[in-house]
Amino acid sequence: MYRSKIIGLGGHVPENVVTNFDLEKLMDTSNEWIVERTGIHERRFVTQPCGSAELALPACRGAIKDAGISKEDIELIIVATTTPEHQVPGTSSYLQALLELAPVPTLDIRVQCSGFIYGLSIADQFIKTGQYKHILVVGVEVQSVGLNLTTEGRDVAVLFGDGAGAVIVGRSDDESAIMSTHLFADGRHANDLWVDAPVGYQSPRISKEMLDEHRQYPKMNGRQVFKNAVIRFPEAVITALETNHWTREDIKLVIPHQANLRITEAIAKRLELPLEKVYSNIHKYGNTTAASVPLAMVDARKEGKFSRGDKLILAAFGSGFTWASAAIIW
Repeated sequence: MYRSKIIGLGGHVPENVVTNFDLEKLMDTSNEWIVERTGIHERRFVTQPCGSAELALPACRGAIKDAGISKEDIELIIVATTTPEHQVPGTSSYLQALLELAPVPTLDIRVQCSGFIYGLSIADQFIKTGQYKHILVVGVEVQSVGLNLTTEGRDVAVLFGDGAGAVIVGRSDDESAIMSTHLFADGRHANDLWVDAPVGYQSPRISKEMLDEHRQYPKMNGRQVFKNAVIRFPEAVITALETNHWTREDIKLVIPHQANLRITEAIAKRLELPLEKVYSNIHKYGNTTAASVPLAMVDARKEGKFSRGDKLILAAFGSGFTWASAAIIW
């Protein structure tokens, strides 16, 4: 039995910055309203055309370089995304082609905001069993093209942005390690944050009426999402702490999914942690769903928030509802 660790990090966002003032021109909203409720000042949107695999490619190359390996060392590609180029095939197939890594196996997972940590958990198991030595795990989203950028859709549209984060997971030969991962879900709340159409169990799957009703855009029961997030986030963090017999004082940094600054503040309060120990970069990127945790890791490391040997907790909560955590010695 081997141990795994993250040996390389990479991130990438589009150059196109969309501020709250830009959104004021598209919908009945204001910079003050958005900042007060979410903490978001700007986000990145792709300029057409750009799919998730293309957006993820620079992040993957960055992670490979950071790990000090060649792309040919990668033995499995795992991609977490809610915004694939097509319903069939998965984004991981397109990414493999762009990386020129055939016939390396590929895997798409779709658990929304929790996707990166779910993917990290899968990679951890493959490394532990000895089947693979190097695995590429990616979180990527191109959400801007699927948002209702009007007053009708503003409650959701102001939250999301585009971005990609990637890590290389490999074998550990020192104290650095993925110590544990913890995955959870509660499908009873699946329709509290969802995209209704296309509908896979009725005919037609998509119709003019569905489009006219704007059922192809994401919808959110914000109250239910917030209520569950501020409970499940701390639960997942505490599970990781207890599993590894760590105390709050042992943790260098909690890196949560960047859902909403108000949720991050509530997490810090419930965990009785100073806010500076719960990392946030949502003001720059908005909610990048599966990409937000690895993007936050990239920024936090650049800012000197953690270094080798530090104990980190990653945590996420999102649509499904799904939530997850990981305990890491960096």
